[in-house]
Amino acid sequence: MSWTIEPFTQSLTRSSPHTRRAYEHDVREFVTWAERGGCPTPEGLDHRVLRRYLAYLTTRGLARATIARKAASVRAYARFLRRQGVIATDPGRYLRAPKGGTRLPRVPRIDEASDLLDHATDTGATLDTAVLELLYGAGLRVSECCGLREADIDLKRRTVTVLGKGTKVRRLPLGEPALAAVREYLRSGRPVLARAESPDRLFLNRLGRALTPRDARRILERNPLPDGRVLHPHSLRHAYATHLLEGGADLRAVQELLGHADLSTTQVYTHITRDRLRSVYERTHPRA
Repeated sequence: MSWTIEPFTQSLTRSSPHTRRAYEHDVREFVTWAERGGCPTPEGLDHRVLRRYLAYLTTRGLARATIARKAASVRAYARFLRRQGVIATDPGRYLRAPKGGTRLPRVPRIDEASDLLDHATDTGATLDTAVLELLYGAGLRVSECCGLREADIDLKRRTVTVLGKGTKVRRLPLGEPALAAVREYLRSGRPVLARAESPDRLFLNRLGRALTPRDARRILERNPLPDGRVLHPHSLRHAYATHLLEGGADLRAVQELLGHADLSTTQVYTHITRDRLRSVYERTHPRA
């Protein structure tokens, strides 16, 4: 049996389009290497082949984070082949790849974030202001922001309903600045952008199509920090979490707001160290 990739990609129904594209790219790269490296069919796939592939990636001088991602893609592919009965055992089950390490985006200070939002408001660009307010004021991932529908915003209850990773839904509170920005965008911004064929998305680009992550990055380019530096959209989500914690928010609450399944993800994401968690425990628990 020859290698097949399309059924694997189609099986990733709970993953985002971005994740599916990344997995497909990585698996195609692996299959090309396997066919050239003495494993022409999936029946020959074993742990030794996977270890050789990781060694090959290392010799290419790739970053540890890249190798870790590619290893995760190949492990998922091996699991799929096992479930389909193509191979008898899962050779990726015990595959160990280097941890990717944590690279966090630059976090704007509270005054810098305020200046950025004030600048967007002053320009009168209602789309820019609404997008930035939701990225920072609700901590949305850029894909979540671009995927919002009009019905996901409840102006009366002051909430936004978000479809996050793994199709998990969470409802987030909105502050007054974000509400005002979205309300103004709906009143005077979206009607100008909308076309007859426009999708039922909250945010539209100048062509009347659904706003894309690339469009969101252009919004940040139009609204740099006071010192001229341009942020990545994810920096605003990171700032949202960091500023909540600096203001005294509970780590578990921040975890829920961010939509993280695991507290350890929030811990890394927001610069919380094990030492700080230990100190919180020792200060607050009666049996510490």
